[in-house]
Amino acid sequence: MLAPFIEAFFDEPTNTISYLVGDPSTRTAAVIDPVLDFDLYSGEADTGSVERILSFAANHDWRIVMVLETHAHADHLSGAPLIKARTGAWIGIGEHIRAVQRIFRPVFAMDDLKTDGSDFDRLFADGEKFALGALEVEVLHVPGHTPADLAYRIGDVLFVGDTLFMPDYGTARADFPGGDARALYRSIRRVLSLPDETRLFMCHDYKAPGRDNYRWETTVGEERRHNIHIRDGVGEDEFVAMRETRDATLAVPKLLLPSIQVNIRAGQLPKVEANGVSYLKIPVRQKARSSLC
Repeated sequence: MLAPFIEAFFDEPTNTISYLVGDPSTRTAAVIDPVLDFDLYSGEADTGSVERILSFAANHDWRIVMVLETHAHADHLSGAPLIKARTGAWIGIGEHIRAVQRIFRPVFAMDDLKTDGSDFDRLFADGEKFALGALEVEVLHVPGHTPADLAYRIGDVLFVGDTLFMPDYGTARADFPGGDARALYRSIRRVLSLPDETRLFMCHDYKAPGRDNYRWETTVGEERRHNIHIRDGVGEDEFVAMRETRDATLAVPKLLLPSIQVNIRAGQLPKVEANGVSYLKIPVRQKARSSLC
């Protein structure tokens, strides 16, 4: 079986790993989870991370034909539209993005948002297969972190998105709207039912305590034996209790508000206003306080 070419691109500000994945026989490639650089404090967006991928592809004769999102990320903005504009690539995501759009449409009063997923070019169903050159890509629906999470399998390689982290860091949170710790457990067990030698590629790494380098590749066998949250022997109820307790202590991701608004539209920024600037919304809710009288 032909093995895919894999080049990782690490974005330290968001701890995100994007991938260029290619078929060596046809030089066709996909980009998985590209990042648009965004500074929350200045509101400035920059294309440096995408340019790194595009430059690498051009310099090594890779033709990018698709962008694959594992889910609508809450911690970085997607660079998919720039890749599409520069290469003609189509953008794909799981079909359950419709549920995510329905959840967040009222949160941001996005009255113009279509909730049929049509901002994306392809919507994938669980078990669907498609070609990347001579390679076959299989789609696995792995909900829990969000309702729409996918993993992409190419032979003995699986890109897991945010479902799993390196064994010494654990698993993804499940407390975002539409998230479900019990569904996450079952999705992870599905991943860990693959052969031990299956290579797993993470979407994030945060350097677990005691580790001084970033890592993003492991195997099913390593996760089953050593994952601190869900190694063999950890039952569903035990995992759910751990996950829900831990999630209650986690801070909101710094880029959650801009990321969700953009990423559920396939990475499209809001339309440019007359002054040449796009604007994102910040929901403001006043806390009710009891009277001291």
